[in-house]
Amino acid sequence: MISVSNLSLRYGKRVLFDEVNVKFTQGNCYGVIGANGAGKSTFLKILSGEIDPTTGSFSITPGERMSVLKQNHFEFDEFPVLQTVIMGNQKLNEIMQEKDAIYLKPDFSDADGMRAAELEAQFAEMQGWNAESDAATMLADLGIDESYHNRLMSELNGKEKVRVLLAQALFGNPDILLLDEPTNDLDVETISWLENFLADFQNLVIVVSHDRHFLDAVCTHIADIDFNKMQLYTGNYSFWYQSSQLALRQRSDQNKKVEDKRKELQEFIERFSANASKSKQATSRKKLLEKLVVDDIKASTRKYPGIIFRPDRDCGDQILRLENLSKKNSEGVTLFSNISFTLDKGDKVAILSREPLAISGLFEILIGHDTADSGEFVWGQTITKSYLPNDNSSYFADPENLVDWLRQFSAEKDETYIRGFLGKMLFSGEEVFKKSNVLSGGEKVRCMISKMMMTNANFLILDEPTNHLDLESITAFNDALVDWKHNAMFTSHDHEFTQTIANRIIEITPKGTIDKRMSYDEYLENENVKEQRMALYGSVAKK
Repeated sequence: MISVSNLSLRYGKRVLFDEVNVKFTQGNCYGVIGANGAGKSTFLKILSGEIDPTTGSFSITPGERMSVLKQNHFEFDEFPVLQTVIMGNQKLNEIMQEKDAIYLKPDFSDADGMRAAELEAQFAEMQGWNAESDAATMLADLGIDESYHNRLMSELNGKEKVRVLLAQALFGNPDILLLDEPTNDLDVETISWLENFLADFQNLVIVVSHDRHFLDAVCTHIADIDFNKMQLYTGNYSFWYQSSQLALRQRSDQNKKVEDKRKELQEFIERFSANASKSKQATSRKKLLEKLVVDDIKASTRKYPGIIFRPDRDCGDQILRLENLSKKNSEGVTLFSNISFTLDKGDKVAILSREPLAISGLFEILIGHDTADSGEFVWGQTITKSYLPNDNSSYFADPENLVDWLRQFSAEKDETYIRGFLGKMLFSGEEVFKKSNVLSGGEKVRCMISKMMMTNANFLILDEPTNHLDLESITAFNDALVDWKHNAMFTSHDHEFTQTIANRIIEITPKGTIDKRMSYDEYLENENVKEQRMALYGSVAKK
């Protein structure tokens, strides 16, 4: 258990936390949420001892071991992969190192023998003889081949290091597990494995993540950071979001009787509790929800962007046709080849590939920023396009204020008109005079969405649209595209985003395409798709 008492953190006049009092108990998984800059990662750093609070304290039940997902990908470069994982259990690793050092001494003494015997007893008690095999199994589960296990960490690429550091955090059944964005750089199969691992994990987990599907799959509670405070709520992210929105609507309904509101909230709890039985955290979450009272549900003070796409005209019957499109990168490696498909009216297509650069390459060709090596594509005459690139740096090179930045993309130059689109994306007051070249990643994406809304296009192309966004912006963007009745083509690592928006999945490979009219979850589970992927990739296929 972790008990936090009167914890505050200030940086000069800026207050991140003010008198926070919460308890995190064993057997539960807490998802920490809050707007960008609210202090989610900072809070985990306080609990791990990396940062000291300004005032207050926290305590951990004596004897419990805490494990933390490391963010420094170079910290263990001089160590072998397998040893790096075992180092996640610091005490066991120290015993192993001391024991091995004693046995290597040329002048082995009686005292050395006694110390070695003590260490062997501790080693056996901690099941140390299984350490290497357990670490190897976890690495294999996370997609790190056995041939890498004895290599130095410095020989691995960034994505491989992420998996090893995740194995390190999970290794040895820690009593407390702190995970900051654990799904970053993981493919869908590995995320699914992690979800199952945490669903079966019996100890305390505190996790920060922008992946709503992941939060829904693993969390029993939500820890919401708002107005420098932290409030704990029972249930996963969807329950928190839907219940807080319901409470907000009720608060604005002055004419509704109190008893009617309570009945509506109680019915919501009962309905969600019944649905919880289908989740991987079924038993614990269902029991927790059944104990809820309506007074536990409060309206969220969170602000959500107003994302609304309105095309100037509808699409005609001819949307987009590709025939045998192929592209190699600058090094001559094939990104995709023989890509052929025709889009129909209303198609919202999720594009998948094992190579993300292949998807970005395809989008750049379709939008006219690059050319294919071979093949052709034809847009319908009624189609107007709006593009959200993964790399938007070229749009923000000059130090313009946001009004002037957005005005350059608009036929209407009136400042009030421009401010309206910025306001929808939560840029208000003096914020509209920020310089565009000093914006954060999330602010740049919100500016690009303002630009997209202003174009009134009828075909949207989105390359990793949720990158850098907070949960509120992701949710608003997701809802806007669910409501979008026209055509879209996108790629996203956000499982919920893809599952709720796409009505068609197209996977592009160096040997052709897989094209299915089905949801993302159906695509992942379809046996025919798995066989096609195996044939096209020649190995076990990943997203």
